[in-house]
Amino acid sequence: MPLVKQGKIVADSYTHVADDSEIPIEGPALIPAARFLADPEALVARNSPTGVIWPNNRDPEDLLPWIGKLAVVALVFPTFRDGRAYSQARLLRERYKFKGELRATGQVLRDQFVIMLRAGFDSFEVKKDADAEAFAATVKRYSVFYQPTGDGRITALHQRMQLRHSESAR
Repeated sequence: MPLVKQGKIVADSYTHVADDSEIPIEGPALIPAARFLADPEALVARNSPTGVIWPNNRDPEDLLPWIGKLAVVALVFPTFRDGRAYSQARLLRERYKFKGELRATGQVLRDQFVIMLRAGFDSFEVKKDADAEAFAATVKRYSVFYQPTGDGRITALHQRMQLRHSESAR
């Protein structure tokens, strides 16, 4: 499955661990939520980056004790009509200050890419190579936004205010 990160198609360095598979001793691993919560202390203590696949029906607040130790949180979009992962992403970025990779997985559709970016996602597992290519182009298309969101960019209003302030300071 193609992975888009920072506007580029990249190789996914993470092993996706199945519910019944052994967790690799070395190398980056994405672990299902139930397995992660069974022994989180041991998993975040691994010598390799550890991430969790977090379903959209779980509260992201449950990750708080380990939020600073997780390299990736992969939020699941089970269907294109279910947007709970958007709310989870905003909570993780804005309220809980998650600084790691926030990955969208599942039904990640190209017409939702910009909204996902604005919610705080910075990587995307897509189903088709064509979607990955379209997303890489979309990331570069928009540079100014009106609404403040979890991606950290300043809004058009704040850009104008900064410009006026710098002009009046001269």
